Formats: sequence, C-alpha cells, structure tokens
Amino acid sequence: MANGISPPDLFQKVVLQYPIHRAFDITIFFLLASLLVYRLLYLSNHGFAWVLALLCESCFTFIWVVTVNGKWNPVEYKTYPERLSQKAQDLPPVDMFVTSADPVLEPPILTVNTVISLLAVAYPADKLACYVSDDCCSPITYYSLVEASKFAKIWVPFCKKYNIQTRAPFRYFSGELILTGSCNSLEFQQEHNKMKDEYEELASKIKDAVEKSMEWDLIGDFAIFSNMERKNHPTIIKVIRDQNEAGLSEALPHLIYVSREKRPEHPHRYKAGAMNVLTRVSGLMTNAPFMLNVDCDMFVNNPQIFLHAMCLLLGSKNERESGFVQCPQYFYDGLKDDPFGNQLVVEHKYLGKGAAGIQGPFYGGTGCFHRRKVIYGSCPDDIGNQAKRLTPVHGGLSYKEQLRIFGDSKEFLRSAAHALQGKEDIRPKNLPTLVEAAHQVAGCGHEYGTGWGTEVGWQYGSATEDVLTGLMIHARGWRSLFCTPDPPAFLGCAPRGGPISMTQQKRWATGLLEILISRRSPIVATVTARLQFRQCLMYLPFLTWGLRSIPELCYAVLPAYCTITNSRFLPEVHEPAIYIYTALFLSYVIYTLMEYLETGLSVRAWWNNQRMARINAMNAWFFGFISVILKVLRISDAAFEVTQKDQSSSNDGDEGRFTFDASPIFVPGTTVLLLQLTALIMRFRGMQLSVDDGSGLGEILCSIMVVMCFWPFLKGLFAKGNHGIPLSTIFKSAFLALCFVLLAKRA
Repeated sequence: MANGISPPDLFQKVVLQYPIHRAFDITIFFLLASLLVYRLLYLSNHGFAWVLALLCESCFTFIWVVTVNGKWNPVEYKTYPERLSQKAQDLPPVDMFVTSADPVLEPPILTVNTVISLLAVAYPADKLACYVSDDCCSPITYYSLVEASKFAKIWVPFCKKYNIQTRAPFRYFSGELILTGSCNSLEFQQEHNKMKDEYEELASKIKDAVEKSMEWDLIGDFAIFSNMERKNHPTIIKVIRDQNEAGLSEALPHLIYVSREKRPEHPHRYKAGAMNVLTRVSGLMTNAPFMLNVDCDMFVNNPQIFLHAMCLLLGSKNERESGFVQCPQYFYDGLKDDPFGNQLVVEHKYLGKGAAGIQGPFYGGTGCFHRRKVIYGSCPDDIGNQAKRLTPVHGGLSYKEQLRIFGDSKEFLRSAAHALQGKEDIRPKNLPTLVEAAHQVAGCGHEYGTGWGTEVGWQYGSATEDVLTGLMIHARGWRSLFCTPDPPAFLGCAPRGGPISMTQQKRWATGLLEILISRRSPIVATVTARLQFRQCLMYLPFLTWGLRSIPELCYAVLPAYCTITNSRFLPEVHEPAIYIYTALFLSYVIYTLMEYLETGLSVRAWWNNQRMARINAMNAWFFGFISVILKVLRISDAAFEVTQKDQSSSNDGDEGRFTFDASPIFVPGTTVLLLQLTALIMRFRGMQLSVDDGSGLGEILCSIMVVMCFWPFLKGLFAKGNHGIPLSTIFKSAFLALCFVLLAKRA
C-alpha cells in the first residue's frame, strides 16, 4: 500500500484501498443516472410532481458525484515523533491561541482546562506561548486564568514526571486511577491526591467567581475591568506568566491574556477578528513560525501532538505540501449512538482522509497548526511569477505597500518580515515591555485600510471564517495535511439538545453559502488561482448545504402532495422502473450502514445520523439559506451565534432526547410532519379517490419514511416542557400545512 520508509523520514503516507466502497460508489451513480434517464423518457406522460422529482434527483445526483470525488483517493499519514531529533535538533517555537467569546455559553472552567492541557504538552516549555482571547472582556475569565497558572506550576511537573497522558485535569480526575509502572508507588499516590485536592480547590474558586461575580471588588490587578462594557471597552493585555521570570523552579510556557478593543461603531468581525488580533499581538511578543489555534473547549488529549504535527510540517520535502496541519475534531462523553448526528466520526474517516488525498483537508477552525508566513499571505516558493505579484514575501513590496497591507506599526512590520522570510526572531524579548506596542495592533482601528481579512490573516466575509481562510490558503497553491494520531489529538464537547445543534448547523450553512456566492468561491479560485479542480469539487458538498435544503424540502413534501392531488412521482409496483428505486434504496442503505459498522458504530448510530441529516437539511440549513438571501437583499446581516458549550456528562433518562424551543427554526420540520400525517389520514380513511394512475404504495411508504425521520418531532407534538414543540410553533405549522393542502387540491 505504501513504500517503505528510510530512518530519517518523519512520516509515511499510506494510500488506503476500499474496493468494495468504490464498487458501491459506481453502482449508486449508475442507478442515479438510470433514474434520471427514466424520468426524461417519460417526462411528457406526467405532470408537475414528475418534473419536480426530476429536478430534485438531479441535485441529489450532483451531490453524490462531488461527494464520491472527495472519498475516491483516501490517504493517511503515520508520523514518527521519536525520529524528530534526527531531522531538527532544535524544535521551532509554537504560539498557541485559545479563543473564548462568552463566559456564560463557554464556562471558564472549560477554558481553564484547555489552557492547562496546552501548558503541559510534551514540548519544550521555552518554545511555547499561550495567548487567550477573551472577547467578552470578563474579569471572571481573567481571574480563572490567573488561578489556573498557579495550579499549572505544580500540575505540569507532575504530568511530566509520571508521563501522564490525559493532561486536562477535569478529564484525568474523572477517570479511574490505574496504578502501573511509575504510577504504582506510594509517592505517586500521595502526589496524585494532592493534585486532586488542588484542582478541586481551583474548580471551587472558579465556581464561586462565576456565581458571585457581581460582588467583586475590582481593585488592584482587576481595576482595569471596572466600568467595562462587553461591546465597548479598550484593549486589555496582561502577561499572566512570563517564562523569563526569575525564581521559577519549573519552566512553563508564556501565558498572555488578550481582550481586544471593541467600539459600537467598529465591526469586530467575530472569531476571525479575534484571531487576527492574536496573530498580530503574538507576532510582536513571541513571533513563533508556527501557530496552533483551538476553541476554548478543545483540550489536548494526546500530549505528543506537537511532535506529531512537527513531523508533518518539518518532514515534508517541500513546504508547499504542508501549508497547515489539521487534526480531526473529536468529542468526549459523546451521547450513546450519536442521537444528534454531530460527532462526525464517519465523516473524518472517509471524507477527511479522502480530502487528504487531493489538496488536503479543510481548515476546521480548531486543532490546526499553521505556518505564520502562510497566514501572512505567503505563497509556495515554486508557484512562479503570478505568486510574486500576489504575495508580500516574494513581491519586493515597497515600505508604503507593506504599511497598506499590515498596518502602521513599525514594530509589527519588522516581526512580519522575519516571519515571511522564514527566519526565527532570536532576539531576547521582555514581554511586559512589548505590551504597549501590542495595544496598538489590538486596537479596533488598526485594520482600517489594510489587507487584514482579505489579503492576509483570517478571512472576513463569512460566518465560517475557518473554511474561507483554509480555502484561500489552498487557492494560493498550498496543500494541507491530516494528522490523526492515536489517541486523538484534541477532544471537545459536542452540542447536546435540539436548539443548540440547530443553531450550530444554521451558522455553518449560512457561512458556507456566503462563501459559495462570493468572489472567493472555490469555483472562481479554480479558474483564477491555484485551487485544484478536484479540491473545488471537494468543497461543493459542504458549501451547498443551504441550497440543498430546497430539494430536500421539496422531495420530502412530494409524497404528501401526490396523495393529496391523486398524482404520483414514483413508478407503479408492476413497472420495471420500480427495480431502479429498490436497488438504489438498498444499495444506499447497505453502503452507508457498512461505513458506520466499519467505524465501530452501531446500527442505531447510523439511523440517528441519517435521520438528523434530513432534520438539519430541512430546518437549520433552510434557515441558513434564508439568512443569506436576506443578507444579499440587504434586509438583514447574518449574525454570528456562539454555540453553547456543555461540560455535563449526566446519564439521566433524558440524555439524548430531542429538545425544542420557540425558535422558528423548527417550523419547517413540524410543517412537513403535519403534511405527511394529513396525507396518510386522507389516504387510509378513503377521503382520496383512487384512479388507475393515482398515488400508490411507493408514495405511502415514502410518507411513512419521512414520518420516521421526524419521529422526535412526532413525539414533540404530545410531549411537554422543553421536550415538547411549543404551541406557537404547532399553530404556525398547522396553518402552513392547511394552506398547502388547500392550494394543492385547488391546483
């Protein structure tokens, strides 16, 4: 499957072979093409329902083709961190970014555990600096980080002394203590108990701070937070821990708190704006050639991950092959059988590794190692003259042009020059003395008239700034690599409950469609830039989420429409064409079920993911589509909605049950369900006349299938509390369903 490796190699590229999967891919494509031909041949014999079915199935065929393209050449990379010393005697510095936006939706204890796990990674501490962005300017977040740094002074040496693998303390102490090897001594047990007591004290302090925040005296180090408004405050930068401090018995990475300036009259660009501020502040203070960014809930699960990533970044024969290294996003304490379909295990195995075989995986917004010079707009060295006109590092830009791109900070321009030339800034730096200069580049007016967000840095213009940023990196000719060590590199918490999952899916659908219809679409990048054609196709199944909601909704409504109007969109049982549908349905079920079983998931998990795919498409994705339409029409802007992070892992009887709220996002699904129930009742009660070419068994089975997909909504019609659909939503959906029935019968 792959050639043998020589000792100096830091990683091995393994080509994966899935011959049975490829056979199913071809079979299903052939069946879809046959179905479209059948539709066209008999188009003149049928009416509106037939035409609509043809259009929907054409969309589904296109999505199938571009999805199969992304799965066709899967590869994985096996890294050898133990060989790293043979390749690079002096490991490069890494700046670590943690972003937090709301201490209510993102509890500080989550951020603290993520930061502590980063400070404790198996990498030289003098090569690391951790920057925490607090977009809420919360004294609670700052207080939590100060207390966390004190705990890290004893936690980090403990982890390295006993080679602890789980270095996020809340996960370590929640598991069973296994006494083996060096961890089977009395000394270890005493230190373990001490660490547990210290962590419980830390967690208790943070809990008290959260619950009693209004009673604080904002004095001393916290005085700067007094009279602060969340969306109207100056820049705050605090060096919580400086590894150059005298008297530290155990070296720890730098820890810097950053809350960028916000003013009501200035757009702050959400997470992308925060990342660009962290990039500039870190460029002034430490200027590491590599940067890692993680969300505040994504703790380090594999302490060797920095070494694994460096194997890929330093082991590539050409830098072009490793513009960034993306780790898959996995979750801890996932609900059994993935009831909300958001754990993404199968997607990472087949689509993630499939993308790695083309131009590389997408940038996922967390768990990603970047080259600083790539974020600064650099193109690969071997692209040619076109790149030389586009990128600061090769273009020989004048000083005036550099100011236009990067801003008017002379100190930052010097640091950017080092980064773009691939040089490490080895000048000794006293971090506290650089805070004033860092304030300048963190100000909300620094970016005006510059290239930040368009030419350099994290990209603006989409609610999914991560995908857009990765797309622009691919468009400049860079490739990316997929890092999948065992155990997984990072673990986070998946949304629990209907409203939270829907909010996240809506934001993704909105941002992805914004990219598709913009001037930075992958279609445009393929024609005018260096994005590979197959990589463009790889982006399309995701960027079209919002658009796909339309054929999904139409196809789901078709069975009910045909029953109500006594028409049909499926062949009769006695027609040979029924075999196409039967074979297509069975092939798809077997193929997708095989993917889940091979990944170690259950049949129930497969069904939950199939069900949630339909629910997301007809609810969250549809509202994402509406948001983009309203933005295009300049009626309203698409809002960036922070996903609530939930650290709880309770196992009560309600775990995994679908929850609802009064949001209109549940109206489309409830309306579709009521339409199917109405059609089935009309059919079985004989309210609909039967004629030779009327709706048949196929339409009835399709209606039943749609009802099964919306089973949580069906239960929600009769449940109470947050597990029940609010009456306002039911009334709205009933009105829409009634209007549909009346219009359909009149037509």
